[in-house]
Amino acid sequence: MGSAQSSSTHKVNEKRSIGKEKYANFDWDNLGFSLTPTDYMYIMKSNKDGNFSKGSLTPYGTFEISPAAAVLNYGQGLFEGLKAYRKEDGRIQLFRVEENANRMKMGAERLLMPSPSVEEFVNAVKQTVLANKRWVPPYGKGSLYIRPLLMGSGGVLGIGPAPECTFLIFTSPIGIWYKDGSKPKSLLIEDGLSRAAPGGTGGVKSITNYAPVFEAVNEAKAKGFTDVLFLDAATGKYIEEVSSCNVFIVKGNIISTPGIQGTILPGITRKSVIELALDFGYQVEERSIPVEDVIEADEVFCTGTAVGISPVSSITYKNKRAKYKTGAKSVSQKLCETLTGIQSGCIKDTKGWTVLVE
Repeated sequence: MGSAQSSSTHKVNEKRSIGKEKYANFDWDNLGFSLTPTDYMYIMKSNKDGNFSKGSLTPYGTFEISPAAAVLNYGQGLFEGLKAYRKEDGRIQLFRVEENANRMKMGAERLLMPSPSVEEFVNAVKQTVLANKRWVPPYGKGSLYIRPLLMGSGGVLGIGPAPECTFLIFTSPIGIWYKDGSKPKSLLIEDGLSRAAPGGTGGVKSITNYAPVFEAVNEAKAKGFTDVLFLDAATGKYIEEVSSCNVFIVKGNIISTPGIQGTILPGITRKSVIELALDFGYQVEERSIPVEDVIEADEVFCTGTAVGISPVSSITYKNKRAKYKTGAKSVSQKLCETLTGIQSGCIKDTKGWTVLVE
């Protein structure tokens, strides 16, 4: 895979032994959301039989790839996103990492790529987090964002799957997206451009799903909105997703979210919120949600690994603006406090969602 891959494990271990400090020299009180490169990344490749060789840690940096790589020419690539959290006692834990592994396997089947087994995926994530543990923010300051990638790195000319795939993980510390439920989103419903169409790849975390939303999101931000809520491509009547997260609406005791029908990404935070909402006694519906139901909702919130549970203050559709409840005593705040409590170790995990790294 090039020069970065050729760095020996001996050198990696040598570098790790030098930096024994618990935390990197960093201003953790002002941690944002831009990329902060950490010390190591993890790489392993598949062979011609689709099995992966033993992976290894290597210093974070650039690596060589064939100009004919399927990921560059045909977009054969997937990514995942998850976080490592520092508990109050200093230990580090992951949240539902097996779900990320299974979702990558599902996406790999759709794009005709071999995928790491769940065990390989989890072990690789743990190794990467331990190698970069000084970059896991102190308790209450943020988290270590983990980005696993699976790409068709082998060269092809005709349209078809790559003969070799590369699995890579890198990390970056990020801050808390919305502290205490502040800064809720203002969304614009997009009725011109679509995010995904039936039969496409909207239901898997393909890299090709994201660049097409740039135009709509940039235009919305230029108008003062936070993000875009997309409608279904078939009828343009039902909400589907925000640019990079799932969406929920609340009406009375009923919480609704668009159903998984091939165009909605099966979010892991989404899945967790549904389980928690049921535990709290809410009625949860996964269904087609017309725009009219959104306009009449009491609350709206978004879910995703990066944003967590993010409240929505308003949605604008055809120059009509609907406002929603946010902040203290809102459903989203209640769910957010519970979810983040489990993730950070403040609330006991009775569901087996978390796993200690050390």
